[in-house]
Amino acid sequence: MFLGVDSCRRGGRSLPQRGWRSLPQRGWLCQSDLMRLPNYYTAPGFERAGLKRRDSDWIRAAIGDAGSLFVPVWRSQNLVVEIADAEPRAIVLGSDHAALVIGQGDPDTHLAEGRMVFLGVIEERAHFAVDLSAIEAPLEMLASPALAASRIPADGARFADLRQLAGRLARHEGALLALARAMLFWHQRHRFCGVCGSPTQSEEAGHMRRCTNPDCKTMHFPRTDPAVIMLVSDGERALLGRNKNFPPGMYSTLAGFVEPGESLEDAVAREVREESGIEVGTVAYHSSQPWPFPGNIMLGFHAEAVSTDIAVDYSELEDAKWFERDWLLAHADDNSFRLPRLDSIARRLVEDWLHRRAGPGSA
Repeated sequence: MFLGVDSCRRGGRSLPQRGWRSLPQRGWLCQSDLMRLPNYYTAPGFERAGLKRRDSDWIRAAIGDAGSLFVPVWRSQNLVVEIADAEPRAIVLGSDHAALVIGQGDPDTHLAEGRMVFLGVIEERAHFAVDLSAIEAPLEMLASPALAASRIPADGARFADLRQLAGRLARHEGALLALARAMLFWHQRHRFCGVCGSPTQSEEAGHMRRCTNPDCKTMHFPRTDPAVIMLVSDGERALLGRNKNFPPGMYSTLAGFVEPGESLEDAVAREVREESGIEVGTVAYHSSQPWPFPGNIMLGFHAEAVSTDIAVDYSELEDAKWFERDWLLAHADDNSFRLPRLDSIARRLVEDWLHRRAGPGSA
């Protein structure tokens, strides 16, 4: 079935109505006029239901419930469908079709191996992430006659890197797919204990892994690494840098990981100084964004420069420049110069500065 939005028309021709159920869009957590609209990949619009994770009986029953939905992930890629002239849509599976793909084995085994993770509840329907990475050709199985009954179109269905979609999915879809991807990626990378090296197994419906060594039993939890990302300005100029791995012409805000024993403000100042030689003064928090590529939380800031001479650290950046506000507003993205991706907080930081929405009350 498709995971849709309230309207099937989003800037192109509408997708054919095929009886799929939509993921309901609920109100944002920040509804005050003084709060910003959340960044992309945030506010997935469901109850995480953390207390249910330890209720094994409830989780088992939910896995077998005909109303539960499963978000398939294959080697860190998400299942979407794209039809000509329409925006991409996420695809989720019902419990019967999910069982056909992952097998009819004991749910406890799927959970213990970290191949299935409870994500939360939407309108009393449990949602799970399911890892199909062990299957070489999952699309062939999804195109089988048994799954055709759910009216998933074989033409246009594919597993895609969420980053390639660049925010074209509806916000609530992108957020749910990002969460599923992040959780399963963590399980794939934490199959062994970091303390003693013994195998670990998943518990609490995928939200903890425990060392199987009886003399260790260390508990490991999904981690999110904090990174600061900042738009540095000097009056009517913004500082943007280019990494050698960026697409042609792309310049973005500076960013870096927070080090142990460091405040967020200190991390902003240090990263800007190390990468560009610029010193900053006032540092103001803007917003945050989960960035599941692989597992970061991006903490966004605007910062005011107190020096202007750039000294690029070429081990970090390929280039860094000051760009005039009017020039950025007048320029259309092309291969000579382009701003960051539309789904990134980097783009949000730049856009808010360009349109003077840097303070409270920005929309």
